[in-house]
Amino acid sequence: MTLLPVPSEDWLGALANARAHGIGATLVTILETEGSAPREGGTKMLVTADGQTGSIGGGHLELKALEKARALLADTTARPHIERYALGPSLGQCCGGSVTLLFEPFAAAAWNVWIFGAGHVGKALVHQLAGLPLRVVLADARPAQFPDALPANCTKLVESVLEDAVKDVQPGAAALVMTHSHDLDLMLVERLLRRGDLSYVGLIGSASKRKRFEARLSAKGVDWKDLVCPIGLPTIDDNHPHAIAIGVAAQLLQVRAARIAAARPQPELTAVRLPR
Repeated sequence: MTLLPVPSEDWLGALANARAHGIGATLVTILETEGSAPREGGTKMLVTADGQTGSIGGGHLELKALEKARALLADTTARPHIERYALGPSLGQCCGGSVTLLFEPFAAAAWNVWIFGAGHVGKALVHQLAGLPLRVVLADARPAQFPDALPANCTKLVESVLEDAVKDVQPGAAALVMTHSHDLDLMLVERLLRRGDLSYVGLIGSASKRKRFEARLSAKGVDWKDLVCPIGLPTIDDNHPHAIAIGVAAQLLQVRAARIAAARPQPELTAVRLPR
């Protein structure tokens, strides 16, 4: 995903766009220069996997900086890094000076959450997830359903055939279905479950709704075992939209914590023979 259009030197706006859309980016800053250099200290360039905003002077120096910035994005453990470049024959430049660059990687959002249905609960859930390191997509076929303002980490998606948006859900994402139509809910749930590569598929509704959906999904040959319905923490017994949203947000955080724990390398255990 590319950055939203911003002026070519507006690295701050580009960084805000990247963070809001969960896109990884590396901010490259000229810390200091010695002798002749293509740009002055303080010049910044924002680099994403498939684009850049701003320039530190072009040429082979910029090419090397782009390579380094993208290598840092590919390394999930990367930290800020300082590197000095001599502007000589090795870089194909003849300035004769040197440039010291600071690379600051900002990782992409660790998780994507899709909410199908911009009703009362969908809008409430968006605001419960605001500020978290998640990229949230609120999708609906009805433009008038969306609130005037959304949190920075949330994008609205107007899709006239809402079930077609399922193909755009990232592997490993969480998807929640809460539209105005049971038939549309069924189509969405069927397509999401058939994917088989999502970390969470949730459906708003009661236990009786789940039973009806189980029967209809079984008739279609869909494995419904991973469907979460009802959604949210069972200990929160409150039908207010914001109460439901709080319970669902907490459940999503539990799922995210389990994903992080599962991905964490496990220490190797070594048997130790004790003396008798």
